[in-house]
Amino acid sequence: MSDAILAALARQEGLMREMQVVANNIANANTTGYKTDRALFAEFIAGGEKGSDGISMGSLAGHSFDLAPGELRVTGGQFDLAIQGEGFFLVQTPAGERLTRAGHFQLSSEGNLIDAAGNNVLDPAGNEIQIPEQITKVAIAADGTISGDGEIFGRLGVVTPEGELQQEGGTMFSAPEGYQPTEGGQLVQGALEQSNVSPILEISRMIEVQRAYEAGQALFDKEDERVSRFIETLRQL
Repeated sequence: MSDAILAALARQEGLMREMQVVANNIANANTTGYKTDRALFAEFIAGGEKGSDGISMGSLAGHSFDLAPGELRVTGGQFDLAIQGEGFFLVQTPAGERLTRAGHFQLSSEGNLIDAAGNNVLDPAGNEIQIPEQITKVAIAADGTISGDGEIFGRLGVVTPEGELQQEGGTMFSAPEGYQPTEGGQLVQGALEQSNVSPILEISRMIEVQRAYEAGQALFDKEDERVSRFIETLRQL
């Protein structure tokens, strides 16, 4: 197989993966707290022998996330929360503590504050937050303080990662280098942060990737035709 075909195959594989990223963004355009994903590619360049050309091949190297805030949608739900400014909610998942901007919370049958997937929402110290069942109206202040009937029950943990984030599917992120409490973000009760995906931009990108893929496929078709003519010529000798 020629170097040109190998390079083209690598490019087609990369375009397919980028198409998957774009399609996932579009699918999550209405997902609360979702952050736009971007595929990052690395280029491998090898020099050829003297008098010959080198070869360049690209591959998917990682992902980058647009952490810009999404628009707020007022819901009126007393456990619907959005963060204005920096920071993430802290939740306890089966895989460990994770960070998220998706603030659609509710109470479990035990009175614990949980997210839509049933994970416990944590306070700044990493403890579960429990609200007595007799409390019918809960107020959550901008600093995360939770109160009802004149009594304080706890405080929501809003943190910022120490290093880079790693997405673990959907709206969940892990912070391998740890995190610390943040004072920069303020909570808004009765609202949710929408996805920051721009469907128009993503559809435009999808069209661009599709055209690039079709151009690569045309190269394969021409190469297949060239090889077929070469074999046919050899048969006629």
